[in-house]
Amino acid sequence: MNLTSLYRTLLVISGPTAVGKTSAVVSLAEHYQVPIISADSRQFYREMKIGTAFPSDEELARARRYLAGMLSIHDYYNVYMYEQAVLQLLDRLFEQYPFVLMEGGSPQYIAAVCNGVDETPDADPQIRSYVNNLFARNGIEALRAQLQMHDPVFFATVDQNNHKRMIRALEVCIQTGKPYSSLMSHQKKQRDFTILKYYLNRPREELFERIGRRVDKMMDDGLEEEARQLYPYRHLNALNTVGYKELFDYFENKCSLDQAVEDIKTHTRRYAKKQLTWFKKDYQEIDARLVENGWEEVLKSFSDPPRL
Repeated sequence: MNLTSLYRTLLVISGPTAVGKTSAVVSLAEHYQVPIISADSRQFYREMKIGTAFPSDEELARARRYLAGMLSIHDYYNVYMYEQAVLQLLDRLFEQYPFVLMEGGSPQYIAAVCNGVDETPDADPQIRSYVNNLFARNGIEALRAQLQMHDPVFFATVDQNNHKRMIRALEVCIQTGKPYSSLMSHQKKQRDFTILKYYLNRPREELFERIGRRVDKMMDDGLEEEARQLYPYRHLNALNTVGYKELFDYFENKCSLDQAVEDIKTHTRRYAKKQLTWFKKDYQEIDARLVENGWEEVLKSFSDPPRL
């Protein structure tokens, strides 16, 4: 596949956490002199560097990367806002480059760009506070009862253990006076550019070993101290993520430090399995071990890539 012949193409390179996406995509971007758009929702936040395996200064210098470190943990952000930001960015970038790389392991954010999301209003701060307080005071059962009353259709399909999704749906129901489900068209939006989607993968045992080593390196690099600095803001949605939650439990004497580290490894492996389930649906697999020896042979093997 001659990438320089591609015109207005978004080349998505994804994969499970710790598979080696960043180094692989940086080498590809550097070779073809094209930019990278971040699709790692945790790397959007500038305060969360160590726990999100944020690209190193050397990697950032080798290839232009957009949307990484663009937010504070105090900022509100959602997939619709990301979709709109990327579409506007691509309009500008395609004037300069035949193709653009997207790299990251957040499937919902990639899907937003590839397929579109339905627009829902930003939550009114008072309504958001009301719904969050409802959950804090009365637990998830209160969310279920309210959502079933406001939108029985969405209630029947939503993961009723996912408090974030139920909170968001309730915010919209209360703010608009309409069922959340009525605002969801679920229709794939047409894009005026080509999308090619691949995911890097490794043998399961090797991937899990890499996850363990990366967690150990994060701890050596100062993850505990980073988490301590962020602990006062643990209630924020951005920090409800693997690597920080487990250390917050340690700070609250709910477990030992060794147990917290083991929990990070376990939960990261579990997350990687979920990512792979998603990517196997409609991404083409690339053996990450081949990429380590250069992209030339890999690109030859995809002489007729899928057009999505």
